[in-house]
Amino acid sequence: MVSRRAFLAGSGAVTAGLVQPFALSANAADSSTSGSPARLLPVFNRPRHLDYGDVSKLSGEDQTLLTTLQGVVNRSEPELYFIYDTGTESVPDAKWLSDMRLPKKLYKNPLDLIAKYRGRVRGAIVYDDAVPDSLNVATTLAGLENSVVANADQAKAYGLKIVKDLRGMFDDDRVKTYRWQLDNLFPRVTKQLLAGLPPTRVVDVEGVQWLEIARETQQIRDSSNRGTYNLDVSAKLGKEAVYVRFADSFTDDGWGASVRHVVITANGTELARFEPNTPEEAPYLFDGSHSSIGGEANRFADGGNYWIYKIAPPAGTTSLVVTVEMWNQYLVSATDTSPTRVEPFPYFRDYVVATKALVSWLPPGGATGDLLIEHYAKWPTLAPYMGWFANDVSGEWDGVDLASKGGSPVVAADFYMNGTVHAGLASPISDKPRATRRIDKPQNKVYLTLTFGEGDNIQYCQRRLREIWDDPKRGQVPTNWTIDPLLVEAGPNIYSYFQRTSTANDLLVCGPSGAGYTYPASWTPDELTQYLKLTGSFMRRTGLEEVYAYSGRANNTWVLLSEEIAKGYADYTPTKGIMQTWDGDTLTARQGGIPITGGWGAPGKAAEFKAALDQRIASWDGSKPLFISGLIGAWSWSPSDMVDLGALLGDPYELVLANTFYDLLNRVL
Repeated sequence: MVSRRAFLAGSGAVTAGLVQPFALSANAADSSTSGSPARLLPVFNRPRHLDYGDVSKLSGEDQTLLTTLQGVVNRSEPELYFIYDTGTESVPDAKWLSDMRLPKKLYKNPLDLIAKYRGRVRGAIVYDDAVPDSLNVATTLAGLENSVVANADQAKAYGLKIVKDLRGMFDDDRVKTYRWQLDNLFPRVTKQLLAGLPPTRVVDVEGVQWLEIARETQQIRDSSNRGTYNLDVSAKLGKEAVYVRFADSFTDDGWGASVRHVVITANGTELARFEPNTPEEAPYLFDGSHSSIGGEANRFADGGNYWIYKIAPPAGTTSLVVTVEMWNQYLVSATDTSPTRVEPFPYFRDYVVATKALVSWLPPGGATGDLLIEHYAKWPTLAPYMGWFANDVSGEWDGVDLASKGGSPVVAADFYMNGTVHAGLASPISDKPRATRRIDKPQNKVYLTLTFGEGDNIQYCQRRLREIWDDPKRGQVPTNWTIDPLLVEAGPNIYSYFQRTSTANDLLVCGPSGAGYTYPASWTPDELTQYLKLTGSFMRRTGLEEVYAYSGRANNTWVLLSEEIAKGYADYTPTKGIMQTWDGDTLTARQGGIPITGGWGAPGKAAEFKAALDQRIASWDGSKPLFISGLIGAWSWSPSDMVDLGALLGDPYELVLANTFYDLLNRVL
């Protein structure tokens, strides 16, 4: 998956409960008549007291019930907060709760909160266990009917009146299910946002014993070990099935197992032959949700990701071999115990219910993609798509592309917890940009600026960014941190925390590609102007002056932002420089009056990164300044790693923040 300014606390827009949705239009980025910036996202009241509990050990069914209860209750005033990680003070949910400094009461059994707040809901929308997507329809209805989402057993156990029973209403045709929802519920839902959430999640079963079958012990990233491997998993025969997991043997740098072709043989007889992402693979793909499809139609899993095949051989099988065409840093293991279970996906449903949003799960290819396009067409320009897309061959890239063509910025929020609380915590946010360290005369050096990505992803800002930000070594090395300016409305306390606790060596920059993740080249010109005006408004409110941007793709390659798009950034935003995704050689350009650099990255940690840098500048003759905009892996690096790298960066390197970097580059260009 290679994405906050003066917030007017207690503004007159806040009423008793959720305000009327702001009408999105061509003027969405303009100021209101009161002089304050117009809102994009819904408003929530400020919490005064929170009942909270640790739900990390609860099932997805129970978490979903509580999260949708939270949505109904918190719509009028945030009163419920849940900790999803653990109950300790070292995890993000607990840290944010402590920072709020609000009166609060712990419920050791959070399910007791159902009885306490049962009178605040009409009852339950019962979903169909046999039709996963009915859970999303139930969530939409829960918001409209002031109800919780529950299965039939839960409704009975907690004495909840069944407001609507979806059992038997739908079959397993996803398009028909969401077509019914769009046709019947569209008139009643908010037009301020559109949501996309998976109906289910995959959860690891505790205590499963894996047997290692094969491991690549070298850090191979160039496919040089590509070959045919016979994986003998016979040792795990004896029960109903054998589960074979493909993972990454070096989880901190990507380039995990990659497979192009699979043949399964039982007692010497071919049982199956398939390629990834085909109908032939489907009966054997037990869990592919943590993997992706690559450019060769290969299935791969990097970092902590994996996929699992389930093989149920004929009775009496004594030899079971999986033959794969495979390469890179593979780790293959097997077990005879079902390693995961599927249960409802509970996250972000409080926000969906509270805002009365329509939520679906439509992978952006084929018939589901056509229906997703129809959704975008029915919502106003600039109405954000909040959630995420299927992690498959037409997942992120195609999903964001369709959203961009439909005039909707994407807010990655499917794991954004307690959004109804964070949105109500008005906090001080400065609209003053960080002062630039002025270098009077550029030297013949390699000026390097390094940026942590993923900031467009508000759940990353809430969770992973908080974890690495609190590293005590942060601030020792100049570091740029991408962040989503929409947090000024989705979580002002979160944005305020990073802004208030930043050091002179920390610079917040706008995540791809402005006010929400998008591909500017995919927008129509008129709608892109609206998006850039919106981006300018949010950047000014949050003191941001640099942007990490995606551009667009041609022949599966990222291309330079056009002169027209760059000029749009120059005209409508305070952007002083743009770092953009880039696949080719060095990119240092000036478009629309703005300096643009291509993001450069390297695998591994400090020593390997430095070695790649040295190789990168090997042809530089030192006769003029060289500028490199580097990208740092947010899921594998930390400020401690940055300190290690900084110690290696002697002459000719000078590590600077992005504002200094683009000030220098602009003058050189």
